[in-house]
This record gives sequence, structure tokens and C-alpha cells, in this order.
Amino acid sequence: MTADEVTRLIEAGLPAARVQVLTDDDTHFEAVVIAPQFEGKRSLQRHQLVYAGLGPRMGREIHALSIQAYTPDEWRAAGGGEGLA
Repeated sequence: MTADEVTRLIEAGLPAARVQVLTDDDTHFEAVVIAPQFEGKRSLQRHQLVYAGLGPRMGREIHALSIQAYTPDEWRAAGGGEGLA
């Protein structure tokens, strides 16, 4: 599974999200996800929303996924601006 494929899956599960996924080996991934759906949610709940879009691929094609999950306001406050990480 490629970083682009993981990006598309996350975006499909979280419409309106901005996503950047990086990988060195196509099994271990790092994702920055900025989504309005995270508003009012704790970290675990945000991660569950991301995992839901990946379904059974987690633990199979996707061996590990590190997630940084932000609301759009949190991303701007962190100095993220328009671009991603």
C-alpha cells in the first residue's frame, strides 16, 4: 500500500479533511490529518475516525500508522497555515 492510497482512504472516510501521509517502506506510515470532524473529540476518538476509513487494512497492508490529528483551528494555531506539515 502506498502513501497515496492511504491518503485517499483517509480522505474518503473524512470528507473535507486535508491529509498528508509519508512512508519509507509502504507498511509504516505517518499521517497529518486536519479535519473539522475532530472538533470536540479527544485524541483517541480522532484516531478511531481515521482508522474507520482504513478498515481491515490496519494490521495487514498498514502495519503501523502514526497520526497527528488537528481541527482546522488547532492547525492554524500551531502555525500550519494553508499547507500541510
